[in-house]
Amino acid sequence: MVVNYIDWHEMLPYTLHKYLTSIRTSTKATTYSLVYGMEVVLPVEIEIPSLRVVVEAELGDTDWRAFDKRTCPRTFHEGDLVLKKLFPTSKDRKGKWTPNYEGSYIVKWAFSRGALILTNLEDQDLKHPFNADLVKKFYP
Repeated sequence: MVVNYIDWHEMLPYTLHKYLTSIRTSTKATTYSLVYGMEVVLPVEIEIPSLRVVVEAELGDTDWRAFDKRTCPRTFHEGDLVLKKLFPTSKDRKGKWTPNYEGSYIVKWAFSRGALILTNLEDQDLKHPFNADLVKKFYP
């Protein structure tokens, strides 16, 4: 790579990584460990597979069938009543005891990959589609 002053921003992550992971002589610790209280995970360590991944790769068909018995896929159909999850960053959240879900909404369209178009009870469409993971069925 040719060193010039135009592409300095491309080298910035490598410089910061070096700065945060080098041991200081005065503290005998890395800056990262002083700030975050733990050692940094190096990119080389990410490439080594974890025990969970190795065990999961060795699961047999009977184990996968047993796992699939315990899981229940979420399927929504047009006309289902659902509740929409509130995010902690929304303006409506004002404390610990606020509800986690709002609404009752009606599924207007359910797409095959999990996207849902929702309408409220006054038949007004919401602005954005929602993922099926962010809603749950409502049983009145």
